[in-house]
Amino acid sequence: MRIPVLICTWLLAQLATVATADAGDVAELEILGFSQDGGVFAFEEFGVQDGSGFPYANRYYIDTSGDSFLKDTPIRVRLDDEAATLDQARLQARQKGEAIVGQAELAANRGITAGFNAITELSADPYRMAVNPRPIFSPVDEPLEFRLDEIPLNDTEGCQSQGEINGFRLLRIEAKDGGKTELVHEDKSIPKSRGCPNGYRIGAVQTFSMQGLSAYAVLIAVRQYGFEGPDFRWIAVTGRL
Repeated sequence: MRIPVLICTWLLAQLATVATADAGDVAELEILGFSQDGGVFAFEEFGVQDGSGFPYANRYYIDTSGDSFLKDTPIRVRLDDEAATLDQARLQARQKGEAIVGQAELAANRGITAGFNAITELSADPYRMAVNPRPIFSPVDEPLEFRLDEIPLNDTEGCQSQGEINGFRLLRIEAKDGGKTELVHEDKSIPKSRGCPNGYRIGAVQTFSMQGLSAYAVLIAVRQYGFEGPDFRWIAVTGRL
């Protein structure tokens, strides 16, 4: 039996609607690397904004000693043109970043991705990551372990209609000291640059070595309400060892 063309068209439209419903905007993560001395860590997030369809690319350059942004960063590019491409947005962000730390220097000192859990990973613990910091076997380094706790901050200005709002606390567990914990970061309030975050998960641990292990960056995915579904963006917490 032949199915009428109009019914086929309707079915295809319904399938397309289901496939795109609540898609949200999940920014892709590109770990760029460290400066030659490990003093700066850089990463990029990029994607197509849900709702508008505009491509964007953001680059973050962080002082690993103070865990603070370098002057004139982050670099944020959004091309408010539906005909613009993601490659164009990324190129503009890269060109602006050359004045901060050159791409060649970052690529030459990318470090090691010691652990990585994609946002789509269902079996991993989103609040804990323990890694061997370098691919040396048998290991010569103490394990690096991080644990994340969400902190309710529902009184955040401008976020009252965005559901449960959370900050976070990040701890480093010292294996050699019998599980002693070190507070790496704790939100007292939500910075405006983070918007209205609903939740967090540890996405990656990047390490850097010179004579020995000397710096790390913990990449954290931030979940927010988006126009078409949950949006995910990236932040990093850095430190020296």
